[in-house]
Amino acid sequence: DRLVMNLLRASNNMVGRVKNQTITTSASVASPRKNAKIQTLQGIDGERLRVQVGNQPDEVRAAVQAAIAKQAGVEVQEVSVAAVSSSWGRSITVKAIRALLVFFVLVSLYIAWRFEWKMASAAILAMAHDVLISVGVYAIFRFEVTPATVVAFLTILGYSLYDTVVVFDRVKENIDRFNTSRMSMANIVNVSSNQVLARSLNTSISSALPTIALLVVGSFIMGAKSLEEFAIALLVGMLTGAYSSIFIATPLYAIFKNREPKYAQVKNQVAKGAEMAALFEHSTTRAAQKAAASESASSRETSVLKNTSSNVLTHPPRPRKRKRR
Repeated sequence: DRLVMNLLRASNNMVGRVKNQTITTSASVASPRKNAKIQTLQGIDGERLRVQVGNQPDEVRAAVQAAIAKQAGVEVQEVSVAAVSSSWGRSITVKAIRALLVFFVLVSLYIAWRFEWKMASAAILAMAHDVLISVGVYAIFRFEVTPATVVAFLTILGYSLYDTVVVFDRVKENIDRFNTSRMSMANIVNVSSNQVLARSLNTSISSALPTIALLVVGSFIMGAKSLEEFAIALLVGMLTGAYSSIFIATPLYAIFKNREPKYAQVKNQVAKGAEMAALFEHSTTRAAQKAAASESASSRETSVLKNTSSNVLTHPPRPRKRKRR
């Protein structure tokens, strides 16, 4: 957990800090003190100055509170002091990792039971990819990691899993459909991906638009940091999950599936160009069969017409009935 905390910028709840906050119009952040983090926040009730430091004794907290109040030109009671312990420290991090591992195991068992174990392995790798990309974005841009961010990461897993299961369901359906043909697994995966691509894009866009609205409202209108932190993690996870189900999970499944003897043989035939010849031969045979069937039907129709016309012409006319006088 120390490595994670060093890579990511943890919030007060994650590591424990003392936070002093007040409304000010005269104080500035131009001269921050050593080992202190000073921020200017925009809120509904005006501009706020926030100072974050490590754990300090009570007398130091009181002195800092009085100094900030004097510098800001406000009463001491208007300077709020919040001492936050590391409630999301080591023990909570370990529990979160355990819960994540249990989630991965349960998801793997379900997908292996519903589909097959190769799909379960590909889905787990795709979800791990989504989490790593999201954490990497937070580490690179130094976004603050809060409890809302952790909740967003867990939400990302569910969203990515849903999109992956939709693609795998279509792949399984096409495998059953083309089971008797000599189609390679790569072609089956490509056909399945093209069939669900529009649905996946529409779902991703429909989910991303409310998240962007939440980010805009939380960050620029309301100034709610919790909404901003949650929306950033959710948006990054949705974007990564949108392409991982198509470009990560499905190709990985095709790689795993190509190791089976049946699809390995088809793959070798594709490499030799035999698949195109087989498809051409199959299409030629089908065309010949259709032409023969059409010719046979036409000959039967001609024979029926000839028999009908000959019967009509050779049949003697019916004698007329004589009228009595």
